[in-house]
Amino acid sequence: MEKVFVMDHPLIQHKLTYLRDKETGSKDFRELLTEISMLMAYEVTRDLPLTDIEVETPICKTRSMVLAGKKIGVIPILRAGLGMVEGVLKLLPAAKVGHVGLYRDPKTLAPVEYYYKLPTDLAERELIVLDPMLATGGSMVATIDLLKKNGAKQIKVMCLIAAPEGIEVVHKAHPDIPIYTAAVDQCLNEKAYIVPGLGDAGDRLFGTI
Repeated sequence: MEKVFVMDHPLIQHKLTYLRDKETGSKDFRELLTEISMLMAYEVTRDLPLTDIEVETPICKTRSMVLAGKKIGVIPILRAGLGMVEGVLKLLPAAKVGHVGLYRDPKTLAPVEYYYKLPTDLAERELIVLDPMLATGGSMVATIDLLKKNGAKQIKVMCLIAAPEGIEVVHKAHPDIPIYTAAVDQCLNEKAYIVPGLGDAGDRLFGTI
């Protein structure tokens, strides 16, 4: 699949298994989601540019590498995307955080926007859009549309589990956008839930099952 990067690191896959387990409660679900998000952020930021500076060790002066000042923005899709923010910010504490609020109409399955608050300098930032589940792709496409409309030029998608249908929808609308995921599952069921998936990530995250 073009521009789809599946992270098969053993720690990510191990933790994802327990995240899928229906017996995992909200407390453990939140902790696992934070841990997986941090591990995934490590891979998503692998291509950040570096520059070298001079530092002095206890032994001598040397030149060593630091990030080249690339600005990052983290955009969780409410509400489940909130559970991924803490893990990402542990690695990228200087990132700005925007929020996009969407819900899926239960009858039409179309995304309905109810809130957004974004950094004012989107054009200068590499944005990472966070949502645990890429199911129909509708909410993700609507979010990317909104970001591009507000000037965003560099966007990556980071999700735990993706359905082939959602990947196809996103890449049909935005073929330039890379998708980073821990798993590509089988399909969507008649209710547009990912199979086997992990259920409703928002409900499991916040205990509203």
